[in-house]
Amino acid sequence: MIFRAFLLVSLTAAAAVSGQALAQQYRWIDDKGRVQFGDVVPPGAKQVRKTAAADTVKPEAAAALPFELGQLQKNFPVKLYTAPICKAPCELARGALNKRGVPFSEIQVWNVETLEELKKVAGTDNVPALVVGRSAQSGFDQSRYDALLDSAGYPAAGVYPARTQAAPAAPEGYEAPPVAESVAPAAEPQQKAGPYDTSGLVGPPPKPPLYDSSTLVGPPPKPGQYGLPGQGK
Repeated sequence: MIFRAFLLVSLTAAAAVSGQALAQQYRWIDDKGRVQFGDVVPPGAKQVRKTAAADTVKPEAAAALPFELGQLQKNFPVKLYTAPICKAPCELARGALNKRGVPFSEIQVWNVETLEELKKVAGTDNVPALVVGRSAQSGFDQSRYDALLDSAGYPAAGVYPARTQAAPAAPEGYEAPPVAESVAPAAEPQQKAGPYDTSGLVGPPPKPPLYDSSTLVGPPPKPGQYGLPGQGK
């Protein structure tokens, strides 16, 4: 499933943050100056702060990552590129990562800068796009996502508890453009009658010809010198 990211710059509103308990606990700035959201803060993050959803998280739910996942996240960081208008395909991609318990950063493509970044790291202008280390997969395909995560050494689904990372709120400064109103097709113009419209007139019945001989009967034939024709002697 593929959604054209370059169309997203001019399309409609952002997905709201889910009310799940573990959704988007932190906001931080990565090493390239980009704002990131997630429930696990990667090493080297700057300006880390909790989001509003973090206030509802129980202390035991915010436990540190297992050592194995922490090492994998350091060596093969997982990034998921989505967009505010991307619905079903991005939800499937996010769900696939959550099911395997994979920590990931979600980057929303919504302006020229994020679109150029997507093209640079994934070689595509489509979302969702999954980047694992230096490998990328455009669109959502469960088998290819699994193959990409397997090659990096991430555990299969069920080894670690599933995650509940949800879609982030729309980026700060994002404005949804007005939705274009649908225009009804114009009615076909009716053909106007001419100045002498005779379509509804009925003329008089046709007159019989002046000399109609169809009902006339001539006089009987006269006998010849040898009698009437056809009579033998």
